[in-house]
Amino acid sequence: MHTKFKPLASILAAAAFGVAMPAQAQVEIQWWHAMGGQLGEWVNSLAKGFNDSQKDYRVVPVYKGNYADTLTAGVAAFRAGNAPHILQVFEVGTANMMASKGAIVPVSEVMKIGGVKFDPSVYVPAVAGYYTAPNGQMLSLPFNSSTSVFHYNKDAFKAAGLDTDKPPKTWPEVALAAAKLKANGHKCPFTTSWVSWTQLENFSAWHNVEYATLRNGFNGLGTRLAITTPLHVRHIENLANMAQQGLFVYKGRDNAPDATFVSGECAMYTGSSALYGAVKRNAKFAAGISALPFYPDVAGAPQNTVIGGASLWVMGGKKPAEYKGVALFFNYISEPQVQAKSHQDTGYLPITTAAFGITEKAGFYKANPGTDISVTQMIRKTTDKSRGIRLGNFLQIRTILNEEMEQVWSGKKSAKQGLEDAKKRGDAELEKFQKANKG
Repeated sequence: MHTKFKPLASILAAAAFGVAMPAQAQVEIQWWHAMGGQLGEWVNSLAKGFNDSQKDYRVVPVYKGNYADTLTAGVAAFRAGNAPHILQVFEVGTANMMASKGAIVPVSEVMKIGGVKFDPSVYVPAVAGYYTAPNGQMLSLPFNSSTSVFHYNKDAFKAAGLDTDKPPKTWPEVALAAAKLKANGHKCPFTTSWVSWTQLENFSAWHNVEYATLRNGFNGLGTRLAITTPLHVRHIENLANMAQQGLFVYKGRDNAPDATFVSGECAMYTGSSALYGAVKRNAKFAAGISALPFYPDVAGAPQNTVIGGASLWVMGGKKPAEYKGVALFFNYISEPQVQAKSHQDTGYLPITTAAFGITEKAGFYKANPGTDISVTQMIRKTTDKSRGIRLGNFLQIRTILNEEMEQVWSGKKSAKQGLEDAKKRGDAELEKFQKANKG
């Protein structure tokens, strides 16, 4: 009898010392991202929320630098055979990721592997459509989707005798407001981040004109830039004239200029709707948000703005158990309450219609005027010219546009010459991508 029960006694004794039969180890999910500062805290909180909600999986967020650095790191890691499970890629890299056969697993397949019910129709159409293949398959999960809006410093407006409740709606009004701000001693009346995104890509959609041919690249690889129209030249020329007069002060590439608005250095700013979180937390002045300015004599303007931000791509070559963890995590961050909180905390768009409904019902938009601007700009009916822009080698094209526009702002090139040179160089990148992916 004693012998018969010895194993049970041994097990109980082992349990008392904490060495019982080991529990199944957590499956670790590596998530590489490009969110620094306050947005990095947001990413960490999402991972923690998911990790605390269950015990089988652990999402580990890893900051890899800015968007371009993160994409480069992800590509290099895949080639070396040690890619993360999840890679955050900004919208500029979408066409390249779509062309990376074998490197990624479509999100719809990941959800199927993970046994998680997946309904693409719950996502905001203008957002989900950008990350969906022509056959209707969603390729990546919309994550931090933004659009460009007009931020302005109400305190600076008041000091300059401008109406704080009536921000400029048109580009001529922006120039007039900038002149008043300058006359009142403001050294930086207006600036912008992401020059190509705000002043050419969104500008085009907002005025219902093409940025590139073939429906901005959605209809094929033979697309070429369409940024040398009289409207595009007129706008860049106007900005160049403002730059010469000290009304527009160029503050650098990408989102580097964000700090100049948050600090109060620049009074008017076109940039990401996601700047809202940093302004709310760090600005020492009353701030306002308005729609992007437009030219009132352009028929059909304003139309709608296009997506910015990034989505989450799932890398290939992982185990089914790992894909299940990814699927469950994606399901978690898409939950209406989680999404609504993300939208309200950051200024990024709600990626699901349910999250938008929760936010609206809670009275958030009424309590925080302007926070609905990004949503209303994006949920307007789109056209073939305003659905979005999907180009190969888009990162290189934006770099070219930065280089050429810097020549324009400094007075070394005319607006027409700068845009023509940007088109010539950009088209060469598109041709290179077309040749590499025609098979």
